[in-house]
Amino acid sequence: MKARNAVVRTIGAAVGAGALAWLAVAGGINGTTAPVDTSAMKAIADEGPGYAIEDFGYPNADKILAERNIVLKRGDGHIVLADCTGATDLLEVWSREKDKVCFRVTGTKGYLALEIPTVFAVKGNDYAAEVDMTVGSEAKSFTVNKNAWTPVGESADEQGRDFMLMEIRTSK
Repeated sequence: MKARNAVVRTIGAAVGAGALAWLAVAGGINGTTAPVDTSAMKAIADEGPGYAIEDFGYPNADKILAERNIVLKRGDGHIVLADCTGATDLLEVWSREKDKVCFRVTGTKGYLALEIPTVFAVKGNDYAAEVDMTVGSEAKSFTVNKNAWTPVGESADEQGRDFMLMEIRTSK
């Protein structure tokens, strides 16, 4: 009988504690609300890092502009500025203002938006390449010969006007 009374008291205490906990969460005694700390219930996404949005801007473009006075805008990372060290696999751009500017091409396709003034020739590499150029409001595209010199800009223009190189596109 003592064991049965102990079990009844234990069950009664558990039911009473459960009822008090339910009242505290559901609205308190007499309709009053107990303060609840919601900081632990914040959504995890509210604290996570922001989204990384790729704008395809050329890395260190400001530094290159300051050091070499070449405007590199954006690309897909497969056409990158390189030192003209005599390597035979580089795409070479010849400009009256910049002399020779070289680019290394990787991958199966490449794209680079840039600004190099007074470009008159491009030496191709193993990639098929096209360059887009402007003079005033006129735009022209030139197909670059593989592993050979291609006259572009003023050297391919009947009027000998100064052209600005604006884009390079390559494919394997």
